Amino acid sequence: MAEFQTFNLELPLKSGLTLPAFLKYKTLGDPKNPAILIPTCYTGRINATMNYIIGNNDAVSPNKYFIIIVGLLGGSESSSPSNQPAPYGGANFPKTVYEDNINAQFKLLQHINIEKLKAYIGYSMGGQQAYYFGVMYPDHVENIIPIASSAKTSGFNYNFLEGVKSTLNASSDFLSNSYTEPVIIGTKAFGRVYSNWALSYEWFEEEAYKKAGYNTAEEYLLEEWEKRLTTWDARDLLQMAVTWQNGDISSFYYGNLSNALAAIKAKVLVMPSKTDSYFRWEASVKEVEFLKNGKLAIIPSVWGHIAGGGAGHDGEQAFVNKNIEELLS
Repeated sequence: MAEFQTFNLELPLKSGLTLPAFLKYKTLGDPKNPAILIPTCYTGRINATMNYIIGNNDAVSPNKYFIIIVGLLGGSESSSPSNQPAPYGGANFPKTVYEDNINAQFKLLQHINIEKLKAYIGYSMGGQQAYYFGVMYPDHVENIIPIASSAKTSGFNYNFLEGVKSTLNASSDFLSNSYTEPVIIGTKAFGRVYSNWALSYEWFEEEAYKKAGYNTAEEYLLEEWEKRLTTWDARDLLQMAVTWQNGDISSFYYGNLSNALAAIKAKVLVMPSKTDSYFRWEASVKEVEFLKNGKLAIIPSVWGHIAGGGAGHDGEQAFVNKNIEELLS
């Protein structure tokens, strides 16, 4: 497995502050091959990011492409509340938005001498970053692939995030953001509340957890959601949520989303999940109408939002791989 690398930079943030930031990233493949950038998403770490499409026999093969996987600001590996040195660590970490992430990633590409990406591929928050890259640097990417994502965070999605944020803010061990020990009560509650939104009604009805190797839904939820979320720092979870809530590429076009989408020069493969509760496939249909080179491929799955992130056992991963391979060929 490739080792992580660190790119240090002075990053002017949209908020006006210049942050002495760092990006964690790793690369796979030969730098002489066409480059593909894949960012992390909400509660997604570099080593687990989209590994279902990265492999010698997958759509994004390190034998064919130079793959760069980059950690999201606030995502626990790149600059985040949990790891940023003083004076900007912990509760003093500044607000970061997608625009800050894309500017940092572009500086990284310049640092490693990548002039133009073959593709920018992202799931969930990674897909929102793909849209941002397409708008902010239209001449530096040939294809963008947002999976289970959107060009603008909807009001419904925004409010869902307010709900899960409140579980942390109200938890007894969060201590009004003055905690010094891990926030276990809060992150367990966060994971349980989040899980229902990430899955679907159909997932429970069809007992899909059995295909994941669990006897009951409760076993699955305890292991994959409550226990998993306790590995995350509470401030990092809140930081990423704020970035997500502020996602809106129309901000570059005076609030006109259709004009922002039309400005993307790259080919765009939009892949929503049919049962996603917050990145709705209906929104993706509308987005594709305004893209100059857009294609829609709806992932058939009961696994809700996480069908686009590698979950599912009924051909979801094969569906995503097939569509990516067709676009890039």
